[in-house]
Amino acid sequence: MVELTPNSSFSLTIRLQLPNRAGMLASVTSTIANCGGNLGQISLIEQTRKISLREITVDASSSEQAERVVEALKALPEAKIIRISDRTFDLHRGGKIHIRSRLPLHSQSELAMAYTPGVGRICKVIAENPEEVFSLTIKSNTVAIVTDGSAVLGLGNLGAEASLPVMEGKAMLFHEFAGIDAFPICLASQDSDSIVEAVKNIAPVFGGVNLEDISAPRCFEVERRLREETNIPVFHDDQHGTAIVTLAALYNALKLVKKSLEEVRIIINGAGAAGVAIARLLRQAGAGAILMCDSQGIISTSRAHLSEQKQEFAVQASGSLADAFQGADIFLGVSVPGVVSPEMVRSMAKEPIVLAMANPIPEIQPELVDEDVAVMATGRSDYPNQINNVLAFPGVFRGALDCRASAITTNMYLEAASVIASLVNPTHLERENIIPSVFDERVVTAVAAAVQQAARQDGVARE
Repeated sequence: MVELTPNSSFSLTIRLQLPNRAGMLASVTSTIANCGGNLGQISLIEQTRKISLREITVDASSSEQAERVVEALKALPEAKIIRISDRTFDLHRGGKIHIRSRLPLHSQSELAMAYTPGVGRICKVIAENPEEVFSLTIKSNTVAIVTDGSAVLGLGNLGAEASLPVMEGKAMLFHEFAGIDAFPICLASQDSDSIVEAVKNIAPVFGGVNLEDISAPRCFEVERRLREETNIPVFHDDQHGTAIVTLAALYNALKLVKKSLEEVRIIINGAGAAGVAIARLLRQAGAGAILMCDSQGIISTSRAHLSEQKQEFAVQASGSLADAFQGADIFLGVSVPGVVSPEMVRSMAKEPIVLAMANPIPEIQPELVDEDVAVMATGRSDYPNQINNVLAFPGVFRGALDCRASAITTNMYLEAASVIASLVNPTHLERENIIPSVFDERVVTAVAAAVQQAARQDGVARE
């Protein structure tokens, strides 16, 4: 495996006391570099004739590498470590979100309107006309981020409490990118009936539901039932957010290699929530030949005990993942690190497209096949072409909330993917630029507009 690029996920702030003489700081920085650490900000906190106190930020590629940096600094004979802090843990202390009032309460009259007795008039209006809840409460701009903690990132079944930092982060993204107030709902149950009932019971507060980190196949049932049994949009981001951004990236990658979606042969490795949703959306967009693989290789009709979702994409062919690569045009990975070799990529068709989206370590690292692929993308921010759901879900919900959509449809997904792809100017389209940046301010507005238009076409917009 190639050493991963140091990044801020594994970032330390180290406060050091050094003798105040020439060359001491250089010995520290060279020690960090020799351990593979990436230097960030260096601050002089205090300096006297004898000592200097400095604070140094260091990025590493893993917790193990960060520990090696610390041990190497401790071994420097005249350096004294005063304090070490993990910047990621520091950022999370106390939580990442909070609720605050939108209006000030400075007088008795304001209190009487915001709360009792004035608020009673608002309650009566909503009781008489329930649709008024959208205009007179937070419902029109609020999303519930619901999880059971059964599939947290790539870490597995960690439970409700351990999923909360991820859901807080998701709430931050909703607010920062789309101005949506979202709240984490981490349920202490992994029973489908209990999850559905819990979400139905809190639905009056929310204008939409974002399902997150619920393992397959339970996620499919939970989403289906909530869509049938509630009248607000329900969106499983692990499925549909991933599918939208993947399709957008493919639209542009295929332009570069001058191939059409209808004619290419596609491998999808990973038959969970993301893999199934990608395959379904690709079919809706016109893709023909899709080989879906799991840990046992190609999902074949000859295999017994296939889930309903795997049966949907089972083919007569059989073989290993390596067999599936022979002559394929596109590889889409939503599986596990390191399962693809350079030899497998080299067995693909001319000008292959590889989207290796396993996080934090992709199915194959780009450095290993840079000369062998036409287009390469990952889920990481330190490589070009990051396939990031942030390009999709804020705009999807912004559009759905603004038109009071009662549901989210496949047409909305397709239009969202198309507009995301269109934001890459044809003159700037190249192998390392097939998808907009998550910080491109046009994205949310464009996706929201496309989603609203599709909602009206599909008859699910209520405003």
